[in-house]
Amino acid sequence: MPKKQKIHVKVGDIVVIISGFHKNETGEIMKINKNTGKILVKGINFKFKHVKPNTENEIGEIKQFEAPIHHSNVRLN
Repeated sequence: MPKKQKIHVKVGDIVVIISGFHKNETGEIMKINKNTGKILVKGINFKFKHVKPNTENEIGEIKQFEAPIHHSNVRLN
């Protein structure tokens, strides 16, 4: 069983990204994973997933979602 990490922020906190592509941007924490030490910040770190159609009647699409970032890359605002 992996050790849970102590995280300095909580859900609902407004944080500033201090490193990476989204440096100096602010957002609200939506979700925390203590096992991996990652957090999900609203409006930060969007990723794209290309989905193929499953049947003939469906069409393929590109889904956009927010990916988690490590808690050490944020600070409280």
